[in-house]
Amino acid sequence: MPFPFFGDDKSKIAQMLATLPQTGRLEWIGLRPARREPLLAVPEATAETDRHLAGDHARVKAGGKRQVTLLQHEHLTAVAGFLGLPEALDPGRLRRNLVVSGLNLLALKNRQVQVGDEVVLEITGECHPCSRMEEELGPGGYNAMRGHGGLTARILRGGVLRLGDVVRVLPTAPAALPADA
Repeated sequence: MPFPFFGDDKSKIAQMLATLPQTGRLEWIGLRPARREPLLAVPEATAETDRHLAGDHARVKAGGKRQVTLLQHEHLTAVAGFLGLPEALDPGRLRRNLVVSGLNLLALKNRQVQVGDEVVLEITGECHPCSRMEEELGPGGYNAMRGHGGLTARILRGGVLRLGDVVRVLPTAPAALPADA
């Protein structure tokens, strides 16, 4: 008897990939006032449709795939552990805009999420660590961040983001599986 999810019927896998019933929570918002400056933690920010977060130095062209960056809150403790630190890292050190708890962000690639009542983001890809992680976290910082760098997103519908906002995955039809699945 074939394994129930990998037999000839791949539609079950596609259905599982499309099913994300849980919600998350916006735990932290950070803006970069200027290149190489520390991020400012803010209680709310305005997401500008197809642009960026107001007050963030990154000026992204319309249609850009990296208009905002997201990080998994649960990874703050994991990365600290890889570095031998006793407690979770301050999210500002990792240079991402939004920190979300309660959702597996990697499961959201190519999906849309709504943050609060207004903002809709399309998750566009992974946000790999850069060499700045060695500067910020010390030797091994780059490797500690590998697999934990977060995701990039496009702002499909702007509005105000607030700490504590619910992050919910928007429904989608089950997608066809990639050829290598």
